[in-house]
Amino acid sequence: EILSSFIAKSNFISRSRFYSQSIFSKHFQFTGSLRPGVQKIQGKRPLPSSIVVPDYAESGNPAPRSSWIETLSTQDIESMRVACRLAREVLDVAGSMVREGITTDEIDEALHEACIKRNIYPSPLNYMKYPRSCCISINEVICHGIPDSTVLKNGDILNIDVTVFKDGFHGDCSEMFQVGEIDLESKKLLQVTYNAWQQAISYCKPGKPYSGIGSVIEDYVSKFGYSIVRDFCAHGIGRSLHAPPFIPHYRSKENLGIMEVGHVFTIEPMINIGTSKVVIWPDQWTAATADGKRSAQFEHTLLVTQNGVEILTAKSIDSKKQWWEKDETKLVL
Repeated sequence: EILSSFIAKSNFISRSRFYSQSIFSKHFQFTGSLRPGVQKIQGKRPLPSSIVVPDYAESGNPAPRSSWIETLSTQDIESMRVACRLAREVLDVAGSMVREGITTDEIDEALHEACIKRNIYPSPLNYMKYPRSCCISINEVICHGIPDSTVLKNGDILNIDVTVFKDGFHGDCSEMFQVGEIDLESKKLLQVTYNAWQQAISYCKPGKPYSGIGSVIEDYVSKFGYSIVRDFCAHGIGRSLHAPPFIPHYRSKENLGIMEVGHVFTIEPMINIGTSKVVIWPDQWTAATADGKRSAQFEHTLLVTQNGVEILTAKSIDSKKQWWEKDETKLVL
């Protein structure tokens, strides 16, 4: 079960090319109202030679990952803290640009420039030939949406997923954003997804089984009739962008290992209003809900400590807080 989840997660890892709208299959049935836009530029955005790049930056093929859960040293942890802090900074830059009328490609371009300014590599760029510097997934798109000429509209919800590479380590985080006013159904989806994610984070501490993460999320989400995407999973992260443990966000009987001090991993549940089934667009990257209903996701990179976890990609004092994070504005469910 976990192997199949990881293989599906590798939709992000194993795609080899992308398409402009003009060569999408005429027979493909999109499930919602969203359609792919066109790419502003073909190929990768350039980076200065001064930026240290990961092993796949030129070839598109990452080196084989370890088969065990890595325990980071004190020095490694400090490097992870730096990478994750920078990932948060760049995500905040991208999030600040969300507004009606902007294109997702404009957000990606600004994010790319923010990476250059910080002398860091945007990890998605050319990872198994992924063409852009981040993923932006709107409405019914679950994950791995490719930034393009798509214009954000009032009422949209979107996830911006950012990973950066600094001094040999990757930091990974994502957040939901809304454009203008959104409907109550979308607000409820965002609040439920955020709450489930937070409960899963609170569960984590040394000695806890990784399989319990999915149980916590499923117990909460199922009360609202929502579904959990089973095709993608959380993962270890550090020197490799994706590494063990591979963690489903739903209840599983698999032995995934036990949390130990020094482990670093993500939690990134993808929650759907309707079916959990996924449809992959002809670009071979964009994953959408099979019924066209909306999806939401949040992600942090976490470090297991003596007393629980440290949220390495936590918001800074300068980060904007969303309404679902504040006691005075969040939905009471």
